[in-house]
Amino acid sequence: MPLTQSIDSALQQNVGQHGVSAEALEAALARAEGALDWLRARHGDGGLPLLNLPETTSDLPPLRDAAIALADRATDIVMLGTGGSSLGGQTLAQLAGHMVPGVGALRAGPRLHFMDNLDPDSFAALLKHLPLQTARFVSISKSGGTGETLMQTIAVLSALHEASLGPRIPDIFLGLTESAKPGKKNGLRDLLGQYKVPMLEHHTGVGGRFSVLTNVGLLPAAMLGLDVTAIRAGAALAFKPVLAKKKATDVPAAVGAALSVALAETKNKGISVVMAYADRLERFTRWYGQLWAESLGKDGKGTTPIGALGPVDQHSQLQLFIAGPRDKLFTVITTDRAGKGPRMDKKLSEIAGEAGFGGKTIGDLVGAQGRATAETLAKNGCPVRTIHLPVIDEQSMGELLMHFMLETIIAAHLIGVDAFDQPAVEEGKVLAKKYLTQ
Repeated sequence: MPLTQSIDSALQQNVGQHGVSAEALEAALARAEGALDWLRARHGDGGLPLLNLPETTSDLPPLRDAAIALADRATDIVMLGTGGSSLGGQTLAQLAGHMVPGVGALRAGPRLHFMDNLDPDSFAALLKHLPLQTARFVSISKSGGTGETLMQTIAVLSALHEASLGPRIPDIFLGLTESAKPGKKNGLRDLLGQYKVPMLEHHTGVGGRFSVLTNVGLLPAAMLGLDVTAIRAGAALAFKPVLAKKKATDVPAAVGAALSVALAETKNKGISVVMAYADRLERFTRWYGQLWAESLGKDGKGTTPIGALGPVDQHSQLQLFIAGPRDKLFTVITTDRAGKGPRMDKKLSEIAGEAGFGGKTIGDLVGAQGRATAETLAKNGCPVRTIHLPVIDEQSMGELLMHFMLETIIAAHLIGVDAFDQPAVEEGKVLAKKYLTQ
């Protein structure tokens, strides 16, 4: 079943002065029609390859083969890459229990490690304790020049040499970067090429933060046995109403983008909070943060994304959300939880002073909390959008990811920025390398 979205609790007529007015929303939706036309045109001419991925399957068999070969007899697989080269893979890997508290460390191998942040202590500890004989490594950088990824890769290569594993490097390593281009240096390809390390091609037309549906995100998913075909099929569901030439009012991604932009422009809602009620969506909220911030934060425009996780963040952020500054749009993501998980013993519940818990499951409480949070925010005049996924699986995750990529692209169109560049980030990269070599 497809995801369902409701913006009823974000409308001024329902939540008061901090909600979006009918006029502002209608105006934003009318402007979104141009974005939908642009998306259909780019799908037709191939000008935005992201849009053609949901219907593409020819690249999936070799991707699965590479994943199986890499995971074969491995105890640990280490993913080297940062930002968009890592967060999409992490998001999908959580479907298989990766980084899920109480589950991640207990799941069957191979263990998956995303070393997406460059920290000297963490990386030194990894190399010290990792069983290098049975470990595998994947280095990911679209340009091949990402400083963090290159340093991690060089450090691992040195460690393998020190462990007398140099001759096995072609079997231990895999690279994922763009094809070589005349006159353009690709440090990662040059570095791994001297060891004859197998290389996968990074799609040249899909930037890092939009790459979750390419081999960048699907390779880790395939390593963990997830159904990558279903992920793309879910993405197709999100794009279907666009291709069907539905009006913006009937395209969930367009409605979400119009709501966000209208509230920012007319009600100064400069913060976008996405709060998910499932452990397996925690990495999704981080992925969303990069996608939204790096795509829209330009020319003094954009809104600030904040990821939150329920129920835990009810105890750390909800007080501020409800009683703090009225500068936020909330998106609460829920899934079917009723009747799931351990069931509470009636006698023990009575002893604990909570007789109402008797016979209920942990899922019953989580479901009630998600509903209660959305309603409490709305009752206190905070604009709330709700998104519900009946289940969290490969198809629903593919749909959710594509929904937010489309929403981001449409929002960029509405505020007049390029969703696909990141000039401020590039400036910082250049400066960091300058300081390093001084």
